[in-house]
Amino acid sequence: MTEQFALLADLSTDEVITHSFVRDVPLSQGRTLALITLDNGKDHTRPNTLGPATLLEFAKVLDEQKRRASAGEIHGVAVTGKPFIFAAGADLSKVSEIPDRETGKQMAQLGHWSLGKLSDLGVPSFVFINGLALGGGVEVPLNADYRTIDSSVPALALPEVFLGLIPGWGGAWLLPNLIGIENALKVVIENPLKNNRMLKGPEAFELGIADAMFGPANFLEHSIRWADGVIAGTTKVKRPNEPGKIERTVKWDVAIGIAEKMLSNRIGRVAKSPYAALALLKAAKNTDKKAGFEAEDNALADMISGDQFQASIYAFNLVQKRAKRPAGAPDKELARKVTKVGVIGAGLMARQFALLFVRRLQVPVVITDLDQTATDAGVTAIHHEIDKLHEKGRLSSDDTNRLKALVTGTTNKADFADCDWVIEAIFEELGAKQSVFAEVEQHISDEAILATNTSSLSVEQIGSQLKHPERLVGFHFFNPVAVMPLIEVVKTPHTNDETLSTAMVTAKNLRKNAVITTDTPGFVVNRILAKVLGEAMHAVDTGTPFEVVEESTRPFGLPMTPFELLELVGLKVGAHVLDTHHAAFPERFFESENLHKLAELGFIFDRDSKGKAKGVSKKAVEIVKGGNSPMTAQELQIRIEDGLADEIHRMLEDNVVAAAEDIDLCLILGAGYPFQMGGVTPYLDRAGASDRAFGTTFHDPQIRGVQ
Repeated sequence: MTEQFALLADLSTDEVITHSFVRDVPLSQGRTLALITLDNGKDHTRPNTLGPATLLEFAKVLDEQKRRASAGEIHGVAVTGKPFIFAAGADLSKVSEIPDRETGKQMAQLGHWSLGKLSDLGVPSFVFINGLALGGGVEVPLNADYRTIDSSVPALALPEVFLGLIPGWGGAWLLPNLIGIENALKVVIENPLKNNRMLKGPEAFELGIADAMFGPANFLEHSIRWADGVIAGTTKVKRPNEPGKIERTVKWDVAIGIAEKMLSNRIGRVAKSPYAALALLKAAKNTDKKAGFEAEDNALADMISGDQFQASIYAFNLVQKRAKRPAGAPDKELARKVTKVGVIGAGLMARQFALLFVRRLQVPVVITDLDQTATDAGVTAIHHEIDKLHEKGRLSSDDTNRLKALVTGTTNKADFADCDWVIEAIFEELGAKQSVFAEVEQHISDEAILATNTSSLSVEQIGSQLKHPERLVGFHFFNPVAVMPLIEVVKTPHTNDETLSTAMVTAKNLRKNAVITTDTPGFVVNRILAKVLGEAMHAVDTGTPFEVVEESTRPFGLPMTPFELLELVGLKVGAHVLDTHHAAFPERFFESENLHKLAELGFIFDRDSKGKAKGVSKKAVEIVKGGNSPMTAQELQIRIEDGLADEIHRMLEDNVVAAAEDIDLCLILGAGYPFQMGGVTPYLDRAGASDRAFGTTFHDPQIRGVQ
């Protein structure tokens, strides 16, 4: 049978094999349990992974246990992992090297063939989930007869949809038939699309993924004792979430329909993997295991050989590797210690900064505004947010009181004297920012770092009145501050390495990903968004209907249309961003008087009582009427693609960031560009826009990873 998987042999020559070590454990009444421990021989920093050689060895070991079971030598088989880790699924770096659909299908079939042996041993099979379990590491236990889980398991998930794949080793058929369709939809589709949310041990047990849960102190011993009871018939297993007749005849299709509508509204139809997974879950209602596994084989083969998986792996490597080693970052040993933070401003953004700094850095934070009333209101709002975290169980009473005591307000800039880090969060007006920094510089030490959250103004100009412009850095957050993981760290010609290093280390301590950019209009994210928004408004201004413009951008797979984005960020903010870019690059960025008129109107869409858009407002249509050069959706799509390719190429030539990968990282983390697109530059390569705009591509034709 192993000859069937010959095409996979070349992929496993340098595989870190997770071996299957067997030892016999005595049970009651003279019975024996064969315990298989998965272990790759590395420490806990290298999770067990399931490559071709690993799966072939696992299958061989299971065949031997089946022989022993038939001979009466053993009475059960159990599988567990090395300390702290069960298995992290397939090695994605190897999966991404699969050259074609045929080999991809072999990978799916190998998983089914090897793991499926767990349900055909002739004796009960168990999996003791003792730690991290992801992807194939969840499908191993799903293929067994029974499962236990350690209550301290930090993460259990089927993240395949997040990576442009589907659970292809049994997960899409076995899981809904074990825990019900609604729970399976949550694990297979909903959680991956929520930034790859993971389940903790108790959550997995509550869903019914495991039959029993034990604490970490004696997890293995308790699991063996429990398995002994199951084998002896003294322990009965109940599975309340298993789908019954009513669920299969009524609830199943309803749940699928709701999920499909949710997907369409939330992510559109460009991403393939969520819909492929949804189709498999739907079919699992009335197919047998053999048919379900064959459907998974074909779906996984399609996904592995498709360009969205390669783009997803590219994006995954950006977030997992490049984001942790930012290009151009100075030695972290140069960073100055931050023991107190000052925040200039007490409005919404400033409050979010203060809350983030006090939670992550655990240092005093002082805020200031024009008068005591505004300052006190800011402190009160921050204290209220801390109380809300306590009410949600995310802070203890002691931590709540301590954090609230660390946040204070003042109108006297002299109270900033002992701050090591001062960040301004006032309105986007150059003179105002220059004035507040010039004032606060009179009170702080020469070593204190100054940071501005400007989204579009020149950081160098903001610091032009400072005595020490070398200690000023841009520190551009994205809204909402607590959720969005990106900070654009903006380096001016004067910013020294100590300041830049402090900014990068501070961003890391805030649990954010930082990308260094030069001081240029819009930096990275807003410059790209301005290009898209500018083209969208120009099209409307010249006669293209709103709906056609929205249709033109759907192939990009973006989380929202340009006009939805404009309403989200605020039409006045959007108009300001377009004006800024038109002033800087008048030949490439359009200005739009109509956008200013829409900003005065205050909206583009009519909405129902729940805030859902019902369509473009007739008032908005009236404002933009008069254009006589409409474009089709396809014409506009190509125009936007070529414009983006040209603009990004110019940004790279001007060294705005170190590489195209940094632009993609910014858009994934700061603008919600989907993993399945790989950011923007791989998409532009695939669409041919790069070649049309500058005669080559941003990347090699086959993107296999990022170093």
